[in-house]
Amino acid sequence: MLAKRIIPCLDVRDGRVVKGTRFVNIRDAGDPVERAAFYNSEGADEIVFLDITASVEGRRAIIDVVRKTAEVVFIPLTVGGGIDSTLFMQELLQSGADKVSLNTAALKNPGLLKEGAEQFGSQCIVAAIDACRVDKTVQNDTLKWEVYSHGGRKATGRDLIEWVKEVEDMGAGEILLTSMDADGTLDGYDTEMLAAVTDAVDIPVIASGGAGTLEHLYDALTKGNAHAVLAASILHYGTFTITEIKDYLASKGLPVRPANK
Repeated sequence: MLAKRIIPCLDVRDGRVVKGTRFVNIRDAGDPVERAAFYNSEGADEIVFLDITASVEGRRAIIDVVRKTAEVVFIPLTVGGGIDSTLFMQELLQSGADKVSLNTAALKNPGLLKEGAEQFGSQCIVAAIDACRVDKTVQNDTLKWEVYSHGGRKATGRDLIEWVKEVEDMGAGEILLTSMDADGTLDGYDTEMLAAVTDAVDIPVIASGGAGTLEHLYDALTKGNAHAVLAASILHYGTFTITEIKDYLASKGLPVRPANK
């Protein structure tokens, strides 16, 4: 079994790391370069850097912050926010990113995922997906989720399971799946959504949204079958360290890369 990855998420707005609840009530959580360097030294497996308002404000991710972050991070760095062309993907990758994350742009133009995968390889292309639960269908009581764009602000009418299959077909090498219902609540990941998605695709799925306890991380990796867990609040505000997380998961029998102690 491949090692399970622990990935701090740096949501950035106006050059600062921020964190909210269900995509609102935003709080400051520090400098992105300093936070990335700290998590790198702690033994995080990867870093995700997201310019969370880039698509809404019609601007691109902050290249200079990406460059500075890449200088102090020696683990894979995924960057997302306002990426709308293979030219911009190339610029980010040349600035130090190892992967690029597409959300709104991919919904507008799914072919962009294919273009990126063909030009840079599927391993560089991450499909970021924000989804929210909808009412269970009357016919068979099946859970369903709707995909949202523009940082969770616009409903797309797309069914989550249909969309994850499409992004896999278009060449995405990984899915970053965020539950809008659970995001920032500290009440746990949506393991039912995770299980539905991991069952529908063969590419790795990163769980995002809702981590509050060590048990939540374990549940996402076991009940949800996620390949990695993204965490923000519990790391940014000192609830747990990377070492504590990895020690706990290892004690539960999950394979993890040792933390830096």
